[in-house]
Amino acid sequence: MPFEDIRSDVHSLLPGRSTEAGTTRRTALQAALGLGTLGYAAAAAPLMAQTALTTPADGLDAGTVHYEVNGFQVPAYRAAPAGKTGLPVVLVIQEIFGVHAYIADVCRRLARAGYLAIAPELYARQGNPAQYSDISQLMAELVAKVPDAQVVADLDGAVAWASAHGGDAARVAITGFCWGGRITWLYAAHGPVKAGVAWYGRLVGQPSALTPKHPVDITPILKAPVLGLYGEKDGGIPLDTVDRMKAALASGSAAARASQFVVYPDAPHAFHADYRPSYRQGPAEDGWTQALAWFKAQGVV
Repeated sequence: MPFEDIRSDVHSLLPGRSTEAGTTRRTALQAALGLGTLGYAAAAAPLMAQTALTTPADGLDAGTVHYEVNGFQVPAYRAAPAGKTGLPVVLVIQEIFGVHAYIADVCRRLARAGYLAIAPELYARQGNPAQYSDISQLMAELVAKVPDAQVVADLDGAVAWASAHGGDAARVAITGFCWGGRITWLYAAHGPVKAGVAWYGRLVGQPSALTPKHPVDITPILKAPVLGLYGEKDGGIPLDTVDRMKAALASGSAAARASQFVVYPDAPHAFHADYRPSYRQGPAEDGWTQALAWFKAQGVV
């Protein structure tokens, strides 16, 4: 997701404010990403070591693995019920901050629900997001340089790894948060998944060489139905873009027409991120229930 696209989206939601009036790029991005008044270092980096909700790993096979894609060893966090095979698989796609403690905990939550969950570090070739203390630099120097094609190939590799390590290749789903929400929509148009759940992923944008299409563009070829979980008060994803996506889905593929949205009143961006001030317990818990029910309804379990 190009930094300039995010900045223009954020500023369009802040009438009467501009960098000239004293609102910095960092402040605008914080609002859009659910960081409140905290800076990136305060909101993300120190909190990577903890989450408000901590899921124990006892009874699970959990930890870091690696698999090869185009000669590169992709690191990933995976969690699954210990000693089990033939498991349904969920690809877990990171926020812009990478695969930190919160994303690992989501994997363990899914493992406790009976899934093999795997979260690849999709920026690994470009750098380590944990090394950035400024969110605008993170976006411009790392996130904006990650090609969609690379992400798709790495997710294909994750499916192959999971299939060879206890997962059932015929029962794969995908879920992602923020940056990963957009990827969820895109991969549901490409990969061997039966269902997707996109948490507040961006739906529209300007095409570029690295990000040639956005979710609104791929509805004619969507292969798996996606449940979109969005917040009414999201500072970076206007509701009119949700409406545009709904209209595109209505005239898209069968999977597109089967896709659905839940928009939570008064919920901001990143309402599921329990380590950030944007967390909203009610929508987060309901969204989790909806996600698991969606996977079941689409035959993943």
